[in-house]
Amino acid sequence: MKVRNMEINKILVVDDEPEIREALIIYLKSNDVDVFTASNGLEALEILEHETIHLIIMDIMMPQLDGIKTTFKIREDKNIPIIMLSAKSEDSDKILGLNVGADDYITKPFNPLELVARVRSQLRRFTNLGSFHSIGEEIIQVKGLVLNKSSKTVEVDGADVRLTAKEYKILELLMENKGRVFSIEEIYERVWNEPVFASENTVAVHVRNIREKIEINPKDPKYLKVVWGIGYKIEKK
Repeated sequence: MKVRNMEINKILVVDDEPEIREALIIYLKSNDVDVFTASNGLEALEILEHETIHLIIMDIMMPQLDGIKTTFKIREDKNIPIIMLSAKSEDSDKILGLNVGADDYITKPFNPLELVARVRSQLRRFTNLGSFHSIGEEIIQVKGLVLNKSSKTVEVDGADVRLTAKEYKILELLMENKGRVFSIEEIYERVWNEPVFASENTVAVHVRNIREKIEINPKDPKYLKVVWGIGYKIEKK
C-alpha cells in the first residue's frame, strides 16, 4: 500500500498488525511524506529493491521474517535510518535491535506524536549525512583510518567500512577531536541530540559495532580506545 504526497521523503512501515500500519499512515501522512507499508520482512525487502526509502519503522515480532533478521539483511548494503517497534520493554530486545543496526527504538504502545518527532529527527540527520556540499573534501586520518566528511565515507587500510548513521556520527565526533575523551553522556547528547536517557547501553553497543568494523582486533583496539570510568577517545597517532 502506498500513500502519495508531494515531498520526496519516503517512509516504509513494516508491521504485521493492520491497525498499526493504518494508524501510522494517518500520522505520517499529515507530515507530508510518502508512506509504503509491508506486513513482514520479506515484503519490506522486496519494496527496498524497487524504491528509494529514506526511513524504516520496523516491528520486531513478525511472521516469515522478523524485524531483527530483516534489519540485519538491510544493513548488508544500506544505511537507511531504522526505528524499531516492539511490544516488549526489556533491555535485551533494545540492545539486540541496536546491535544489528537499528538507529532508534520505541516500545508499544507508543505516543504517535513522539514517534513522529523521532521520525523527523532521523530524517533530518539522514538528509544531512547524505547531502553533498561544494566545499571540497574534508579528510580526517589516523594511521590507516580515514574519514571523509564530504562523502560521509570511512576507510580502513584502503577498504570501505559501512557504518550506520549513528555509528558514523560517533566516529566523526571522536575523530574531529582526536585525543579528547568523551563521556558516554556527551556522546549521547551530541549524536542523538536529546537529553541523556538510558544512554550507557545504547552508546556502548554502537561503539562495540564501530570497533568490530574498524579494528583488526576489537579486543585490543588500535583506534577507538576506552578510558575506564570516563569514556571513549580516538588516538591522536
